[in-house]
Amino acid sequence: MQHAGSRHWRYFFPDRGRRAAIWAIALPIMGGMVSQNILNLVDIAMVGHLGDAALAATGIGSFTNYLCIAFIIGLSAGVQALAARRLGEGRDRETAIPLNGGLILALALGAPMSVLLILLVPAGFSYLTSDPEVIRQGVPYLQIRLASMVAVGMNFSFRGFWSAVHMTGIYLRTLVIMHAINIFLNWVLIFGNLGAPALGVRGAGLATTVSLFIGTGIYFFFALRHARDKGFLHGIPSLATLRQQFMLSLPASLQQFFFAAGLVALMWIIGRIGTAEVAATNVLMTFHLTALLPSFGVALAATTLVGNALGRGEVEEAARWGWNAATLTLIYGVVLGLAVIPLAEPLLGFFLKNPATRDLAQLPLVLWALVIGFDAAGLVLLNGLIGAGDTRRSMWISIIAQWAFFLPLAWLAGPVLGFGLLGVWALNGIYRLGQAVVCAQQWVGRKWAHVQI
Repeated sequence: MQHAGSRHWRYFFPDRGRRAAIWAIALPIMGGMVSQNILNLVDIAMVGHLGDAALAATGIGSFTNYLCIAFIIGLSAGVQALAARRLGEGRDRETAIPLNGGLILALALGAPMSVLLILLVPAGFSYLTSDPEVIRQGVPYLQIRLASMVAVGMNFSFRGFWSAVHMTGIYLRTLVIMHAINIFLNWVLIFGNLGAPALGVRGAGLATTVSLFIGTGIYFFFALRHARDKGFLHGIPSLATLRQQFMLSLPASLQQFFFAAGLVALMWIIGRIGTAEVAATNVLMTFHLTALLPSFGVALAATTLVGNALGRGEVEEAARWGWNAATLTLIYGVVLGLAVIPLAEPLLGFFLKNPATRDLAQLPLVLWALVIGFDAAGLVLLNGLIGAGDTRRSMWISIIAQWAFFLPLAWLAGPVLGFGLLGVWALNGIYRLGQAVVCAQQWVGRKWAHVQI
């Protein structure tokens, strides 16, 4: 069997039909992510009318909420990998059985986790800030947000299923409706419009939680219309099957949790360097997450297409789908990086008004632009491993690269040795590039092709 390194370039670059298959799955997911970004901006704008303490409360609360729900978000990986494999095997009537399992696990894990974390918030929030007003507003906001954990788990399980069966348009429609409801409820509950009480920051949290549960209801409605013949709410998984699905999802859940915790640790490390560096890092991370939006969509498409191909027993096709998706994101990232480099200073000027802080961020942004293409391609191949059911390998690559390499060296280079933000961001580039190389090596080795799920 020829390995990828000996292939012609046409093997790596997808033809029109293969590009169409990738974009058919990826574009609705990308649209949903754009919708999420718009919602985030509207949230900030509305809460901003309440003052700095309110903004700080929702900022800390939102980031902490993401850290808390990161584990349950990983359930979607198991649903998508199993449903995609069943579709590829031609077992269409069983593709929704993993979704049923994901919904059960979201309820069984999310409900007790939600209650426990809500009880811990009053004691824990004071470790995140010492400002009494931020604590007063932030505690109820975070508690209300954590009440949606079951809905979050179910919604991500639905996303995994719709992605696996090539119906991501339903995901996009649901998300747009859900976000529109969230914005409307923000206007009503934050400011007390239409006769409602003005709840301020608590209203923002309540609007998000209510919209998430409404989104779950919409997903159920679409699933009853489009997935009943695929086993939705018909075939309840056995305890053994649920255990298998949980064990498949567990590495992805841990990967999500440790990645989120790593972002918290990075901000703590940067905070030891200086306040200006924290401000610059916030902008750099915003650039990073925004730039990766198309890659996230293509990565989820790769997860599905790899799983479908392996379900058909077509290992060569699965390998090619991974390379095709990675090549698209590599080209996108390289083009984007080349465009960003000459525009680094004016781009940063939109966000950083202090010239000294802008100077701090400029060279790190250039370093980021040089590796973003490889980072994006690595992200796709990492998700390709998840599509193959090799969630454990994907987890270890992510955790070791971030926690055993990047974060310890970032602490040493930044606060200890005094290389500052530039030193940390140079290591960040090496970390991202190294992770991409490891993912490519794993994809060439094809051990993932032997995982049975």
